[in-house]
Order: sequence, then structure tokens, then C-alpha cells
Amino acid sequence: MTFKLMRLLLVEDHVELAEWVSKALTQAGYALDVMNRGDHADHALLTQPYDAVILDLSLPGLDGLEVLKRMRSRENTAQTPVLVLTARGSTEDKVRGLNLGADDYLPKPFDLAELEARIKALLRRSGNLAPTVHIGKLSFDTNSRLVSIAGAPLGLTPRELAVFEALINRQGRPVTRETLFEKVFNFDDDARPEAIEIYVHRLRKKLEGSGAAVVTMRGLGYLIHPVDEP
Repeated sequence: MTFKLMRLLLVEDHVELAEWVSKALTQAGYALDVMNRGDHADHALLTQPYDAVILDLSLPGLDGLEVLKRMRSRENTAQTPVLVLTARGSTEDKVRGLNLGADDYLPKPFDLAELEARIKALLRRSGNLAPTVHIGKLSFDTNSRLVSIAGAPLGLTPRELAVFEALINRQGRPVTRETLFEKVFNFDDDARPEAIEIYVHRLRKKLEGSGAAVVTMRGLGYLIHPVDEP
């Protein structure tokens, strides 16, 4: 199983918002650099390759639109996907950003699930994210969210699928029980983190014979890993 760790740059001067988004995207399996100033982001983009950039417009040091303009003028960042994330939601700002080369535009306030979906869509369109992940006989289509073993669809409940996606998106790194709980249960659900063990157990049973297994890393959490099976 070979994964390419997706590296993202988040440029956001609102510290609390940056921390919130950073935590969510890290849990989703991305490597993330966070910059709070436009000039710092511009410098980072000169030296560090990124698979995608999430860019606010109202930034100290250098305006977000100027950061975008400079990106598109350089060979190394001319094709890097950019998602503009901003409270400046006027049609004029949106058109200007798109004309300067933004690939997508998400106004604040926003839903984290929509942000993650838009990032995945950008990565797929750019060719940086494989549409299908394979582990042994197991396949996961990231577009349709279909899980199959040797071509046969694997029936997963919505919560089993949520556990599976959280593990597969982590790209071979362990996911804590608490993180899985946040992915599977809503805030108002009457459940405790220990309930995740039920869905992990059910997922383990359904993956038997697939060449992939949910492995427990003591003190770290769970991960999906290839296994040799008779």
C-alpha cells in the first residue's frame, strides 16, 4: 500500500479559525502548514511545493489576491489548486479572484464537511488524488464512496463507512478513538467514545479475506494496514 501524503497550505489570519480548520484537516489525513500573513505565505510558496492552497483574502502583509496573482505568475505554482476562503463574498471579489486564477471559492461561514469535499474535488481534478485506493483485494472509490472486495460491493452501514473513511483518509497513520468518535457521532448523539469499538469490531469482521485489516496501535489508535492472508 503506497500513499502520497497531501500537503496543504492554509493562509488565514483569524487564529481561532485557522486552528479549527487545521485540526480538522490534520485529522482528515493531510499534512498542513499554516500561515497568518500573506507575505509569509508568498515566501513559503517560493520554496515549498504544495498540493493545494486554502487562501483567505483579507491578510496582513500582503493581500490574498496579490498572493494568488504572484502564484499564477510563477512556473512552480502556476497550476497549484487554490481554494479562496473568505468573508469578502461580493460578486466583484469572487469574479476578480476567479479571473486571477482561483479554482474554487467558499464564503465564510462554511461547513467543514463542505470544505473537505471541495479540497478533495480540487485534488482529484488536478490529478494529485487518486480516485481509487487499493489495499490487497480491497478497493475504495473516493468519488462514489463505494467499498468493494475483489469487485464485489461491501455492505457497510453509514457509521461503519464513516470509520472506514476516517481510517483510509489518514493515509496509513493511526487515528485515535476520540477522532473516530467525532467523525461518526453527532454532537447531540447519546454515545460515549467507547462505542467506536463496536464499529471497529464490525468493520474488522467485514474486511476478513480482503488483504486489509484494522490494526490497533496501543496508545495511538487504529489504522488500516495490508496483511498477508491464506
